[in-house]
Amino acid sequence: MSKLTPNTAVELSSLLTRAESLLARLEACLPAPAAPPDWSSHTAFRWQYRAGRGEIVPISHPQLVDVNRLSGVDEQKASILRNTAQYVAGHPANNVLLTGARGTGKSSLVKAMLPQFSQHGLRLLEVDKTRLADLAGITEQLAERPERFIIFCDDISFSHDDNGYLAMKVALDGTLAAAPDNVLIYATSNRRHLMPESLRDNLSEAGPEIHPNETVEEKTSLSDRFGLWLSFYAFDQDTYLTCVMQWLDALHIPITDTSQLRHEALQWALTRGARSGRSAWQFARDFAGRYASNT
Repeated sequence: MSKLTPNTAVELSSLLTRAESLLARLEACLPAPAAPPDWSSHTAFRWQYRAGRGEIVPISHPQLVDVNRLSGVDEQKASILRNTAQYVAGHPANNVLLTGARGTGKSSLVKAMLPQFSQHGLRLLEVDKTRLADLAGITEQLAERPERFIIFCDDISFSHDDNGYLAMKVALDGTLAAAPDNVLIYATSNRRHLMPESLRDNLSEAGPEIHPNETVEEKTSLSDRFGLWLSFYAFDQDTYLTCVMQWLDALHIPITDTSQLRHEALQWALTRGARSGRSAWQFARDFAGRYASNT
């Protein structure tokens, strides 16, 4: 091995100095590491990206839903309250999948768990469906905390090549490493099986798949990993009108003409194409606004 000449040694030293200077300038441009969340001052958080890096960010003004104001979902409400109470008490509990008709209270029921159990250490962390591939890293950050976390994934569904599908499966059942005891996933979806299915999946004649039944099994395997399934259905007329009255009561709006109110509420649902808790809430807000404008 040849020795470095004095000139080569000087050039190498100069190159290293310039490289160190360049790295120092680059480091100065990078954002500082995110401060750890203040879990005691906030109860609701979201996972979001800043400067290309994911971090847990507190939600200063979370939407606090009163579970007693949710109508038409009594059985679902009882099940999720029981499961969450077991969880915050340190007892075994299940991940929850809430599926069914739009606007029937799936997301609201999950949000309602926060004011109900935050004093018992519950924290709600919202993860967007486009960021589900980060679930493993998120749960790793939460695993050593004393609080009890619900990761809330709203309105999820997957395409055939979606990376979030595998990440969700791993987060629900774990890999060789066990899933942390202080993290559960509550997810909502309009799809029961979370992935699109086609009629071809159930055909028995020859096709590109030698074992088409295995394709069907794969598509349904993710929902099977949720221990508790809660199904939601479109409201009947009486349930919808009861929901309207409860929201108007919550908004402190007096009712003088019940017959006219019923007519307007049903017309509203007809134009929306659905009788649901969401359309009842939207009608109540519209009615309350008109009432305030006329008084």
